[in-house]
Amino acid sequence: MGVGENQHMKWAMRLRVALFLAQALEYCSCRGRALYHDLNAYRILFDQDGNPRLSSFGLMKNSRDGKSYSTNLAFTPPEYLRTVSLAEFRRLILTGRVIPESVVYSFGTLLLDLLSGKHIPPSHALDLIHGKNFLMLMDSCLEGQFSNDDGTEIVRLASRCLQYEPRERPNMKSLVTALTPLQKETEVPSHVLMGISHETTSLKHTMSLTPLGEACSRMDLTAIHEILEEIGYKDDEGTANELSFQMWTDKIQETLNSKKSGDTAFRAKDFETAIECYTHFIDSETMVSPTVLARRCLCYMMNDMPQEALGDAMQAQVISPEWPAAFYLQAAALFSLGMDNDAKETLKDGTNLEAKNHRN
Repeated sequence: MGVGENQHMKWAMRLRVALFLAQALEYCSCRGRALYHDLNAYRILFDQDGNPRLSSFGLMKNSRDGKSYSTNLAFTPPEYLRTVSLAEFRRLILTGRVIPESVVYSFGTLLLDLLSGKHIPPSHALDLIHGKNFLMLMDSCLEGQFSNDDGTEIVRLASRCLQYEPRERPNMKSLVTALTPLQKETEVPSHVLMGISHETTSLKHTMSLTPLGEACSRMDLTAIHEILEEIGYKDDEGTANELSFQMWTDKIQETLNSKKSGDTAFRAKDFETAIECYTHFIDSETMVSPTVLARRCLCYMMNDMPQEALGDAMQAQVISPEWPAAFYLQAAALFSLGMDNDAKETLKDGTNLEAKNHRN
């Protein structure tokens, strides 16, 4: 767990990383989002403020996107190994058959990484734990930074996550609950705990925002509504044409009618009805439309549902990775959630992408 030259991640920061990962994974599961696969230390990123972030590359976008789940047998959830061959295990991952309990198992291996500062095979770690030698798991660099009670609790949580039977493992919500009271130095910024320099700059001085970006930065929902209404569906080009040959089937016509009704409600600022209609369109899974997700995102914000709004903006980005509006709307949702630093970073991402698109 090296941070910089001759530096090691402090205990309080390791606890912060563990809690963030648990919160991120719990969000993926409780919001009905796709499971997170290939969970390992390389998926943990840190922003310019030193705050931990979970890479979006591990999200299983659909049943064909689970391409890189680790096949290192020492760290593979045992439920895959006792009944299937390695080739079959890969096939299960590729077809999206990752279960929540397997993600919890991988989270347990990450807890071991945070404890020890190195990648320890779970079987070896469990032998040490069962032999009451769990202090041998601890990174020597952490000496004097934590109480025995806190160390014992993290070891206990890791052990529970690594249970052989999936049903005996905790869920992510209970892990968040267990990790929250362990947090130390909560008032200390992450960049201080990480020992990295930090420069505070004004958002307005570091970027030139487009009208949509500016509206999102101000959380001006009325202005966002006017802009989305004005641009219409021009940003959907190339995303919803795969099923055009079926356009006259009853199912497609019904789906299009849902979108049409949603658009009518959106224009009339009847945001609850718009959510209902757009949800019917999205759930039909016959066509994809980042603009519908963007519109429902705003409707959620208008109804004080920022978590749902953030989910839609993220999904719009998955569908159209080069669409700046998806980043701007994520920023607006993050501002609503009080996550200002994340929101500012996302605004920068959108602005940089917009500049890149203009250059091309």
